[in-house]
Amino acid sequence: MTDKSSGGGTASDNPATDPEASVRPGDAAEMSAGGEAIDPNDHARVAAEYKDKLLRVLAEMENLRRRTAREIADTRAYGISAFARDILAVADNMDRALQALDAELREKADAGVKALLDGVDLTERELHKVLEKHGVKKFEPMGAKFDPNLHQAMFEVPDPSVPAGTVAQVVQPGYMIGERMLRPALVAVAKGGPKQTAEPPANDNVGEPTPQPSA
Repeated sequence: MTDKSSGGGTASDNPATDPEASVRPGDAAEMSAGGEAIDPNDHARVAAEYKDKLLRVLAEMENLRRRTAREIADTRAYGISAFARDILAVADNMDRALQALDAELREKADAGVKALLDGVDLTERELHKVLEKHGVKKFEPMGAKFDPNLHQAMFEVPDPSVPAGTVAQVVQPGYMIGERMLRPALVAVAKGGPKQTAEPPANDNVGEPTPQPSA
């Protein structure tokens, strides 16, 4: 006969060590999103809890779908940024080659040189056409107001004929890819021009005498 007082009871007498004494299916309470125990027999509340979880999962899946679609669109639009930036060096060299001869020298050149220049000019136009096809556009901000988001100032030019802060010379054109900056334009900024004057407020009665109050 076993003495239970001495701790020699069977395993079934000790719930902590008896595997059959563990919580059985159906006895465990459902847990709400806030960690609150839910009676499994409360079917309405269990159904509401599962509905809430389902809606949360559906919302997360919709957010994931939108985020993935946006990343795919960005990859298609801007995935060639590094390649396009390298190609710009080729476009710059072609532009320098065309600018090396002015119109007068072109007129005096022989037929062979003219044909070569025409070929380089045609190749440059075709290159820009291909870049624009893939969303890369060239811009030259001559005469525009200096914008640090689009332009990179190289030096200042004294030019009183234009307002200060105006792009007076384009050293190197800039390029956009989609809505993003691919390469800023290198520019010279006018210095010492006229200041921007504020427009006087509109007043239709300017110059008219002030009416006097009647006696």
